[in-house]
Amino acid sequence: MRIATWNVNSVRSRIDRVEALLVRHEIDVLALQETKARDDQWPVMGLEAMGYEVATLGHDQWNGVAIVSRVGLDDVQPGFEGMPQWGDPLASEARALGATCGGVRMWSLYVPNGRALGDPHLDYKLAWLSALREAARGWLDDDPTAQVALAGDWNIAPLDEDVFDITRFARSTHVSPAERAAFTAVLDAGYVDLAREHTPGPDVFTYWDYYRQRFERNRGMRIDFVLGSPALAQRVTGAAVDRDERAGKGASDHAPVIVDLD
Repeated sequence: MRIATWNVNSVRSRIDRVEALLVRHEIDVLALQETKARDDQWPVMGLEAMGYEVATLGHDQWNGVAIVSRVGLDDVQPGFEGMPQWGDPLASEARALGATCGGVRMWSLYVPNGRALGDPHLDYKLAWLSALREAARGWLDDDPTAQVALAGDWNIAPLDEDVFDITRFARSTHVSPAERAAFTAVLDAGYVDLAREHTPGPDVFTYWDYYRQRFERNRGMRIDFVLGSPALAQRVTGAAVDRDERAGKGASDHAPVIVDLD
């Protein structure tokens, strides 16, 4: 079984790339983020013709998550328990979608960006991650053998080597102690980074800004992850970042992360 996560940065603009990615890597379950489409705008026809089921969560042209699966799509759940809200009036954003696919409880997660140090959106991000940690820990408390994947764009670079130059991020979000502590707290709740062991070393990035040829100069960040429960981690046989997907005209600014399970 092969699972993957990808911030597609507008599914309507890149549905052809989504379909090609599924075929090229023979992906069974794909978590997508930043789909930027309402549920009624989703281009599902081609995916369904390919044998995939699609669960979507999108309220407007911002955010948006989805799960595409050819091994079943059951118990679809928008949002997780205790997920904070944002806006005026407060409302739940389209940032988390869960479904059971081939025995794996797959979550597509689009963690809030945080915007800037001191910004209220950073407080929202930290609260969102805290609530995710509590929910994820509860899933393992209820069933220590559960196979859970927390897949998505975490908007956090947990290690210094996960950015092209840590000195350039001294006053930025994504690498602040509070954000890194929030990411570590999810690991401490019992989850494992499923890809890092198989994609080691510095300069293994998943995101490159469009600004000033960041991709061509490999000035990127590693902010997309698949964290797995202990039972799921035992099944991992390999992982990869499809860096080539970031290349070429019309590419998303993120690359997919792919994990193989026995």
